[in-house]
Amino acid sequence: MVIQVAVEKSLASKARQFKLEAAFSSEEQSVVLFGPSGSGKTLTLQSIAGLVSPDAGKIALNGRVLFDSQKGVNVPSRHRNIGYLFQDYALFPHLTVLENVGFGLKQNWPWRLSRDDRRRVMEFLELFEIPQLAHSFPADISGGQKQRVALARALIQKPDLLLLDEPFSALDTLLRVKLREELAKIRSAFDIPVIMVTHDPEDIRAFAETLVVFDVGRVRESRHFLKNNGTNLEELLTS
Repeated sequence: MVIQVAVEKSLASKARQFKLEAAFSSEEQSVVLFGPSGSGKTLTLQSIAGLVSPDAGKIALNGRVLFDSQKGVNVPSRHRNIGYLFQDYALFPHLTVLENVGFGLKQNWPWRLSRDDRRRVMEFLELFEIPQLAHSFPADISGGQKQRVALARALIQKPDLLLLDEPFSALDTLLRVKLREELAKIRSAFDIPVIMVTHDPEDIRAFAETLVVFDVGRVRESRHFLKNNGTNLEELLTS
């Protein structure tokens, strides 16, 4: 993966003004955006996904320009071929697990899965070890199971990049450890690059190849994390 991001975005309300000026690049397969809440990490992720339009700047993925304010380029999110795992998973409560995973495969209305698409969805449920949940609804499954469903839904479209917004924040400590291991296996199996937002140093240790540290709307530091043997993570994050 080659990702280049240089964006500006201003937000204002009666109580607060915020300006994002984020710039980083990476040729690694796993990028972690780290920083405290409100530092601009999720806003940057949404800009890459096309869910938010920056005021200025440029975003390119593998040489393909997704956004360029000077040239008037702003590829719609549905055409960027980027998977997005929301912090709350954003599953459709009125759809079954099978229907949630297959939602992106719909072609016409009224929507129903073709036989081939249904088989494809079931293969994904098998891969994520949740075939028994095919006819369950989101309200009836656990947090870890919801995450697997959301990941399956994002990956069934074969995206060029997977964006993860605080993927473990809603889980307890033991489940976080287990799902970090599962996510690493899934990423390896699909050979898909990942950009992850987190404020948990353990996610850095588990996933970061490029570490981007945010601080109040700006990138404080960007570096190849795993290539710096002996790096003291605590010192880096507090320096």
